[in-house]
Amino acid sequence: MRDRARDARLLLAFALPLLAFLSCLGGAPLFDVDEGAFSEATREMFERGDFLSTWLNGAHRFDKPILIYWLQAASYFCFDGHLPPEWVFRLPSALAAIGWCCATWHFARGRFGPETALAALAVAATALGPFIIGRAATADALLNLLLALALFDAWRHLESGHRAPLLRCYAWIGLGMLTKGPIALIVPGAVTFLYCALRGGWLIWLRALGDARGWLIFAALTVPWYGAALALHGRDFIDGFFLRHNVERFTGTLEGHAGSLFYYIAVVPCLLLPWTGPFLATLRRLKADCDARAGSGLRRYLWIWAGFVVVFFSLSGTKLPHYALYGATPLFLLIAVHRDELRRPAAHLAPPTALFLLFIALPTLCTLLADTEIGNAYYRAQFAEASLRAGTAYYALCGGALLLWLAALFALRGKVWNRLLVAAVLQTLALALAFAPWLGAVLQGPVKEAALFVRERPETVVTWRLTMPSISVYRNAVTPSRPPEAGELAITRADRVPEQGFDILFRRAGVAVARRSAAGPESAGAAP
Repeated sequence: MRDRARDARLLLAFALPLLAFLSCLGGAPLFDVDEGAFSEATREMFERGDFLSTWLNGAHRFDKPILIYWLQAASYFCFDGHLPPEWVFRLPSALAAIGWCCATWHFARGRFGPETALAALAVAATALGPFIIGRAATADALLNLLLALALFDAWRHLESGHRAPLLRCYAWIGLGMLTKGPIALIVPGAVTFLYCALRGGWLIWLRALGDARGWLIFAALTVPWYGAALALHGRDFIDGFFLRHNVERFTGTLEGHAGSLFYYIAVVPCLLLPWTGPFLATLRRLKADCDARAGSGLRRYLWIWAGFVVVFFSLSGTKLPHYALYGATPLFLLIAVHRDELRRPAAHLAPPTALFLLFIALPTLCTLLADTEIGNAYYRAQFAEASLRAGTAYYALCGGALLLWLAALFALRGKVWNRLLVAAVLQTLALALAFAPWLGAVLQGPVKEAALFVRERPETVVTWRLTMPSISVYRNAVTPSRPPEAGELAITRADRVPEQGFDILFRRAGVAVARRSAAGPESAGAAP
């Protein structure tokens, strides 16, 4: 009977990643700019017949290396025409996120026990940050999987001295270099260096660093594509990828993504919802976990991993929330390790309660903001439809999640952890089935509708004063960004269409399709 109960728990635990990352995966349109750009660059591989370089609307794209595009291309090749494009392009990230959860469970099982391993898997599968990035058609879920695998195998080498995990670590880092570049080398290298340096293990780290077979594996994985990219694009590849999207991203602010030195102090607790309370409680155990006399040093290793990522990206000029997730895996494990030490239930249960209330209130709040002068006319037009796009199903799902959560608060007694697990499952369901589709409909619905409106039209279509790469995905055609010529259609912001010389053919929530007449003003292409 006990074995049957254990098997049931195991089955339910492994159902969580499937629920979190596959349920209603195509429920929201592709989010711009990132999802649209990755997806369109993959689509253009087939259109151009070029699978070594990435292009976006006819221009070179040097933002990221090639691996995620190859995986998206494999999904596109297998499922295009059988699944919605959102499913097709997000599937590699969803599978990577599921693998990320399973790798966390497998690592924890032999070091912290089966119950802690299941708890870590539950945190990884239901925290807000992994949910977002694991359902996004970008490179970050894959990178998180590869970073976790690399640092898990690095620890296996450190604790056993065996060479096999060290060689696997080189392989994971090589694949990470093909996914997002040097950061895949920086994080494992710095974390293992700091850990070994603090315990006086310099020689261990240097021997691992100098493993010739490991470097051969790394080179075999990375040199062919990087060499081909350099041969094809020369200085443009160096300037675009290494200098702009790596060096300048760290030393300066790219695309307006700035933030203070304390940016990630606020971001990390939000990314861990509904496990914010346990995370803050776990922080109080940092000193004890890092005590040199405590255990094998694994907990210190995990804290170094999490701490390095936060400090490193806090010093970066460009700040984005998902960068913090590169150090989230050790937090999943540490939260699970300290799950039985939770006190003050109200402090732990308040964040998920607030989130469920926010789900219900947000459409109304957005509608109210639309009647103010906050922001610009484009976003106010989107917010004006927030309540209309919510609908009965949205409020039923979010309201039902809130009611079930309140019932669980009063019905479940005992450990705070068990109630938080209920909150985590309900949060995942509400996000996947209601909130993400609603948010996509508000922010991207008009863009998708405009793209589909012009898809079969004979006129030339351009985007103008609007950067939304998903338009090309939904049109299934390259859509250049430039001012329209006479007779051409422009997908643009409704508030940026000149009063004369254009006929509005489609308008929805701030997005318009306008046709320029032959008599259009000469200044139509000028920026407003």
